[in-house]
Amino acid sequence: MKLSITILSLLLPVTALAQNYPGMGGGSMSQADMQNMMQKAQEMQICMQGVDQAKIQQVEQQAHKVETEVKSLCSSGKRDEAQQQAMAFAQQLMSNADIQKIVECGKIMSGMLPKFPYMDQADGSGDSVQHVCDQQ
Repeated sequence: MKLSITILSLLLPVTALAQNYPGMGGGSMSQADMQNMMQKAQEMQICMQGVDQAKIQQVEQQAHKVETEVKSLCSSGKRDEAQQQAMAFAQQLMSNADIQKIVECGKIMSGMLPKFPYMDQADGSGDSVQHVCDQQ
């Protein structure tokens, strides 16, 4: 049941996006586009069956906490500390098997992945990544 709710919550942004997608007849999805989207959603649901939803909820809670802490550090002028904390969290996320599975399944429906804060910090390259305090 939780998996179905998760998949449904992932589909809502896609339907909104599809309504505004210029290649779909000026704001509406064709029947074929809708069927394709539903087929991909079903493929994603099958892919996501191995993901532990309780662990994902824990990660989401932790992500909210880290995001609040990083924003606080940025507001206090502690940019380096904020950047280090964001990078550490991103690396922790990317080492989580459930997150890796979500990323893999998310490729089925690109653009549908829930966005965790600071995921772009995971590569640790520093130069090519925007500073966490400068992100919106």
